[in-house]
Amino acid sequence: MNIAHLIPALPNDPVTRQAVEHIRSCESEPVANHSIRSYLFAVLLADHEGLTAGTDFDADLLFYACVLHDLGTSPSAPGKQRFEVEGADMAADFLTRHGYGMRETDAVWEAIALHTSPGIAERHGTLAYLTRGGVGGDFGIGVDFVTDAQGEAIHLRYPRLNIVTALVDDIVRHAARAPQAAARYTPAYELSRERGEFGAPTSLELAAHASRWGA
Repeated sequence: MNIAHLIPALPNDPVTRQAVEHIRSCESEPVANHSIRSYLFAVLLADHEGLTAGTDFDADLLFYACVLHDLGTSPSAPGKQRFEVEGADMAADFLTRHGYGMRETDAVWEAIALHTSPGIAERHGTLAYLTRGGVGGDFGIGVDFVTDAQGEAIHLRYPRLNIVTALVDDIVRHAARAPQAAARYTPAYELSRERGEFGAPTSLELAAHASRWGA
């Protein structure tokens, strides 16, 4: 049975295609798939809450914020600051190079920089709210409105490939590059501490295994 129609389509213009090519060139396959799934969950969240693209949020900026949100975990990141900030910087640079102005790049920067900040991202506008919601949705958080058929279609098209462990590995690797990359009490610091003190799996991995989508 063809279930592809159950999930949102990705934007299909030269810059959005280059964004997908970009993450696939510098991120691992599990992380790249996670980034795309985050966008799909964000769109489903927007639909569920009656938010309209073009009125309540910019559809292209949501795509970029979700798809580019983990660039800071990639080997191409500088490794001098926390991964959320470096990812936001790298996304802003990508958008600037493709003709986007300060308003658009600042909005995407903020959404990415705040995507690991619960209680803050949700209060910084619809773009940051949907970005965090999409990322969280891929960890099984707040996705009761997603049908089993939609979840199956998303994961069939973009498999998980043990994403949570792959992402934790990348975050811990990035955190080890400089003290500023794992400031105390940041997600990178806590994941690195758990790996160092307790070994795998981390609390994030344990939570993911118990979540709706699994790890």
